[in-house]
Amino acid sequence: MAAVRATTLVVAGISTFSNVTPAYAWGDVGHEVVGLIANHYLDPAVRTKVNSILAGDTTHLTATTMIDSEATWADKFRDSNSARHAATAQWHFVDIEITAPNLATACFGRPALPAGKSASNGPANDCVVDKIEEFQAELLNSTTSATELREALQFMLHFVGDIHQPLHSSDDNDAGGNDKTVTAPGIASNSLHHYWDTEFVNRLGPSESAIAQSLIANITPDEITQWSAGTADDWAMESFTVAQNHAYGLLPAPTSTNHYSLPASYVTDATSVVATQLSKAGVRLAFVLNNALK
Repeated sequence: MAAVRATTLVVAGISTFSNVTPAYAWGDVGHEVVGLIANHYLDPAVRTKVNSILAGDTTHLTATTMIDSEATWADKFRDSNSARHAATAQWHFVDIEITAPNLATACFGRPALPAGKSASNGPANDCVVDKIEEFQAELLNSTTSATELREALQFMLHFVGDIHQPLHSSDDNDAGGNDKTVTAPGIASNSLHHYWDTEFVNRLGPSESAIAQSLIANITPDEITQWSAGTADDWAMESFTVAQNHAYGLLPAPTSTNHYSLPASYVTDATSVVATQLSKAGVRLAFVLNNALK
């Protein structure tokens, strides 16, 4: 459930819950890869506009104001103090239950943004699907203030990545895989969620730039056309299906309660799936920004 998932997050500089793995999607490297792929597919004029908007970021929460670094901003913002954590932690995922998938339920009944409220000040109980739609509307609106436009862009850079992490669009009553402990050949024991966030991403290359370049080289024109479509609802359900068929569907029988020993075949499959999900996220992020900021 979403309420349970939120308590698994670690608030940097505030408090650390014992024996808990943060429920971050992709980790910094994955989000940077998504940002770099998107940057490659941005129209030149849109790229210039994106860079100009991000240059106004004075929060100093990211290493630079370039698109790849700013793609990590929403995590840094959430974890910068307890109030921001309480206000935005639920926005990073949508807990579509594997056994009874219902997007409306996972999105807290899909509450409307209150009249006069900016998306960055919307209800805490909101899901990543609805936040993408809310921030997309602000990017399209010529009357959005400069400050809100920048935050809408910063959240969008991150949330389009989040929704493509299969364990941020699904749940098996396990806090999105955080309550399942796994081991695999050559990889230290950790949560299933962490494996999909980080370990399978790291297997794709030595750095975010190397991974992005490799993935871009393998994205076909047909895939660009196919992926440059749909809505956040569509992408969430697609990621849910990936989790259903791969992240959860290929798990072996547990060795003990909530403990799994992943075979090499699982790792190989997951690494391939992660490569595709990162590629889709980058292309779709560019698709959103090209349409919103042209």
